[in-house]
Amino acid sequence: MTNAAHTMFADDQASNALGIELVEAADGHAVATMRITETMVNGHDIAHGGYVFLLADTTFACACNSHGPVTVASGAEISFVAAGKLGDHLIATATERTRYGRNGIYDVTVHRETPDGPEVVAEFRGRSRTIEKA
Repeated sequence: MTNAAHTMFADDQASNALGIELVEAADGHAVATMRITETMVNGHDIAHGGYVFLLADTTFACACNSHGPVTVASGAEISFVAAGKLGDHLIATATERTRYGRNGIYDVTVHRETPDGPEVVAEFRGRSRTIEKA
């Protein structure tokens, strides 16, 4: 099913240039993936936090835009739980917590799969605001 989130993501040059793939987006929920490449690794030989944030933010945007009206971030924060590594295939899952008036709160978990199961890399909370399209 295609909705406003899919349309927005198709026009998202930043996310597409980084190889982010939108797996699903509907009803306040979204899943997106990204592989950590050599150009995303910092001087400590781990994934630069900005790329992890961008993946979480993109997934958040897809979840909150899945309802239809144009919705933007009014704020966000991230907690880095584990370092991303070169070659990691990160999976971000966004879940709507609440919508009230023109506002919403969404949580995004970014993880990687390991032989022992999912390992959380970051937890992100985004606040959204529906706006009038210019």
